[in-house]
Amino acid sequence: MAMGSRSNLLFLGFFLLIVVMGFGPITARSQLSSNFYAQSCPNALSIVRTQVLNAIKNETRMAASLLRLHFHDCFVNGCDGSILLDGSDGEKFAFPNLNSVRGFDVVDSIKTALENECNGTVSCADILAIAAKYAVLFSGGPRWTVLLGRRDGLVANQSGANSGLPAPTDAIDTIISKFNAVGLNTTDVVALSGGHTIGQARCTSFSNRLSNFSATSSVDPTLDSNLAADLQSLCSSGDGNTTTGLDRNSTDVFDNNYFQNLLNQKGLLSSDQGLFSSDEGIASTKSIVQTYSNSTDKFFCDFVNSMLKMGNISPLTGSQGQVRLNCRVVN
Repeated sequence: MAMGSRSNLLFLGFFLLIVVMGFGPITARSQLSSNFYAQSCPNALSIVRTQVLNAIKNETRMAASLLRLHFHDCFVNGCDGSILLDGSDGEKFAFPNLNSVRGFDVVDSIKTALENECNGTVSCADILAIAAKYAVLFSGGPRWTVLLGRRDGLVANQSGANSGLPAPTDAIDTIISKFNAVGLNTTDVVALSGGHTIGQARCTSFSNRLSNFSATSSVDPTLDSNLAADLQSLCSSGDGNTTTGLDRNSTDVFDNNYFQNLLNQKGLLSSDQGLFSSDEGIASTKSIVQTYSNSTDKFFCDFVNSMLKMGNISPLTGSQGQVRLNCRVVN
């Protein structure tokens, strides 16, 4: 009996080892990888690439809009495509996104092209990640290998978008806290803020700096006086949706000029200039701004690392969520 029991135990141990080893690939498949669609949709990246290139040729600003969609998606519920969901309670109608985030029609076109190629295979969350990659690349920025395998969420989170997304009027400490809440650090704050080297902002996003700024100053003293005058003229009509370039010297080029602007008090948003000029920024982010202003290579390197980190915020993988057939609605 003793020998039989020992044999049974040895067999059981060997069986459990095989079972555990057998589950290894399942666990691995549930994680993001660079070749996730290699077999199921091998042309996925080239299809997205073509659609993004066409969209940017049609409207250069769309590059920044697609990059921003990925950012605003990942900060709420993780990178799950929830920002794309329609409905009055959707994230796209949250205060930081309303009349601001754009590019949904481009995502629709990408999704249609992918569905024609490989039905029900490529998630909307992955579309946002791939589109952001090519948006940066086609603007002259760095290239990186995007990690894939995200699945789409089933619910939007409008209240989470209202509370969790960094705002252009937030203090730097507040922005850092919001980044920390999703696992990103202070370097990520500065590197990802560098995405403002492309794109535009509405008057309503920076008008707080142009008049009645404080009890002692009508205009934000950290804003270059000539730029302030230009912006006052631009926004004088009272139309808060009037836009201007975030990086007025190279609005459509992904470079480090954004950081050089900050050194010259030409950051458009208070959240931009605050990285260099605010008391909180001087203590935590100013030195990083100076580094990036002197080195495009360092900025590009850190930006890529931060994009990969951001793209890995709480993704749904494996059997979680679903692959939406229409990015605007749950299946």
